[in-house]
Formats: sequence, C-alpha cells, structure tokens
Amino acid sequence: MPRWVVVDRIALNQANRYFGAVGLVVGFISAAVYWAAAMIFPASVAIILAMICSMFVTGGFHEDGLADTADGLGGGWRVADKLRIMKDSRLGSYGALALVSALILKWQLLLALSGLSEATVVSSGWYQWGDVPKPDHVMLAIIIAHTLSRVVATSLIFSEPYVQDDDKSKSKPLAETQTVNDLYVLVLTGISVCFLGVSILSSRGGLEPFESVLALAFSALMVRWIAARFLRRQIGGITGDTLGAVQQVSELVCYGVLFMCWSAT
Repeated sequence: MPRWVVVDRIALNQANRYFGAVGLVVGFISAAVYWAAAMIFPASVAIILAMICSMFVTGGFHEDGLADTADGLGGGWRVADKLRIMKDSRLGSYGALALVSALILKWQLLLALSGLSEATVVSSGWYQWGDVPKPDHVMLAIIIAHTLSRVVATSLIFSEPYVQDDDKSKSKPLAETQTVNDLYVLVLTGISVCFLGVSILSSRGGLEPFESVLALAFSALMVRWIAARFLRRQIGGITGDTLGAVQQVSELVCYGVLFMCWSAT
C-alpha cells in the first residue's frame, strides 16, 4: 500500500475479509515470475526468483512474523517475556533456524511439484528457448497456497483474543470488531480459489477435484485448530507475528498436500 494512502482504523478493521483476495494477487504475481523465469533458468532457480518476488511484494512481513514468533516462543519462559522478545527487531537463533528451514522446505516442495509437470518446447520466433518445465503445477500451487494460507491465518482473528498490548501495533485494528459476513467472504474466497485451481489440472492425473479440495480444507482446519490451541497455551491468544507464522506454516502444508494429491495414482 502506498505511504500516501490514509487508512483509518475502521477501514483497516473491515479489510480482513479481503486478505484471501490479497493472497490471490500475490500468488498471481509470484506465479507469473516463475513462468517467465522458467523459460530461461532451471526450475530450481525460477522457484527461488518467485519466492523472492513474493517476499518483495509483501515486504517479507510474514517471514518476519515467523522468525519473531520462533524467537519469542523459543526464548521466553513467561508470557510477558515471549511477547517482549517478539517485539524485538533483532533476529535470534530460533528465528534464524525457523526462517531458513521454512525457506528451504518451501523451495524443495515447489521443486517437487515442478517435477510433476511435463517438459515442453517454448519458441519465440528467432530464438529457441529450449525445454522448460510446463509450469502448471507450480503456478497453481503458488496461487492456491498464497490464498488459502492467508485465509487460515486471518480466520484466527475471528476466534482468538489479541494479546499484544500496544496501541502502535499495525495488527491490532484488524482484531477489534469482526462480523460473520467478513468470515463468509474470507472462507468463500479460499474455497473458490482451491476448487478452480485443482479443477484446471483434473485431467492430468491425481485425485478428483472434490477430493483434493477436501484434503486442502481438512489440512487447513487442522493447522488452524493446532495453531489456535498452541498459541492460547503459549501466550493466551494471537499477535501480528503469530499470524504471519501461521500463514507461513499453512503455505508449507498446502504445498505438501497438493503434491500428494497431484501425484496420487
């Protein structure tokens, strides 16, 4: 969002219903970068460029939330200590390990998905690009995962208390007042993107679209349930950092589930 745009607390509070759509846009941009890069570079390099693109577009605040959450939960004994460490901008050993592990795992899962796509020859008139992986699986996985992971993370706002007592917090206005309609829009966005995404590849093997959507929905609900219980036990609720961490974990789980669904015989 441009710096010159002024958003009041009410507008920011009502924006959470569109976070799934925001993930859809981020996913499309990252998928487009992968598609373009895959014409020139190996799939492993194209995936890294797509990951860098997504972090650039979002400012890396989801990854930052994962690192801060790992530092806080790993380095603090009392709730107050955990919350204080999360607000510390310095990166600790737990945060570094969590961040590096998540990035490597994301890279490898997407690389595994790229192996499911057939090779094709892309020609551009005077220059033959050569054999590149047809990026259907990776592109759709990126779009689905970015959308669904934000739906999972944002849904926690509707049921879990916000525990970071800081009036300057950027996430606090999002958690103040929620409506059922906000939740409906959020969930419907996630389900629609999942169904459309898996339907595109339904003729290329793997589970049926309905079965794949059920697998994604079940895994998303499990991640949400585990995250809610774990965070309540650790700090009594959620913070902006923990929402970023849940988004990252949900994205990884989504890639893993999609690989299993699309590689099933």
